[in-house]
Amino acid sequence: MTKHPPIKSISFIGLGLIGMSLLRAIKCSPLAIESDILFQGFDPHFTDSDRKRIIEFGLDLFIEDKKKLYSADLIILSAPVEVNIALLAEIKQLAPPSTLVSDVSSTKSLIARKAKELGLPFIGMHPMAGKEQQGYRESHEELLQGRRVILCDNKSLLADKKGTFLIELLHSAGCTTLCMTPDEHDRIIAKISHLPQLLSTLLVAYCGDSISKSGPGFATFARLAGSSWQVWRDIISTNSDNIAEELERFSTELTLLSSEIRHHDFNQLESRFNDANRLYQTLKEMDLQ
Repeated sequence: MTKHPPIKSISFIGLGLIGMSLLRAIKCSPLAIESDILFQGFDPHFTDSDRKRIIEFGLDLFIEDKKKLYSADLIILSAPVEVNIALLAEIKQLAPPSTLVSDVSSTKSLIARKAKELGLPFIGMHPMAGKEQQGYRESHEELLQGRRVILCDNKSLLADKKGTFLIELLHSAGCTTLCMTPDEHDRIIAKISHLPQLLSTLLVAYCGDSISKSGPGFATFARLAGSSWQVWRDIISTNSDNIAEELERFSTELTLLSSEIRHHDFNQLESRFNDANRLYQTLKEMDLQ
């Protein structure tokens, strides 16, 4: 057993797809097993049946007592982002000052700013994984296997004992980590995650009268259109400026592409295809690492 690990208990607030997948991945990790970490959690939407079933998915204790729930060494907020932000004030009131707070939201600037205002020790986390289906029943430890987890830290907390141990836990669970500021995170994720989601949503609606005639290529591009509005409402609400800017930039590229096709500018079109082929190969190689 690891001698005096700085994190002996973790509370997950929200037990959906990402929260439970992260819990299961960490719990199965050699470091968590060696450190004998207690995994507890709460979800206000759970029925009695869910509470019994969630134990089979790896949760050690389902806890309603907020004082006890927030007394863990690490709290991971796994609810929709606006709920996570709202919970920070309650955590400030009930949690010990030594408790480290994190989250798995898809946006980071607003929650990091609120945590800073409250004086909470906070490290933002964003596991770059997911699927269209939601809920703990869809969770799996392998969902995060080999996936990148972005960490956002404005106070150098990643360099202290708990922060270092959190990174070690993620690596032990098979994840890789990348650090950036919350504002940088939201700008980048607006381009590589939020923009693709909205393009897929728009494309499926635009092609609605022809979907019955589509093939597997269309289905691949359209996969993200199955995502839940309940999840994406908060994401758009908390990153609207960055998302709108990326949509405007992309719309300019669409206008240029339309012009190139209309005027048979095949040299430019070939260049676009070659660049995209090269970048796609890079993306495939990243997935194999």
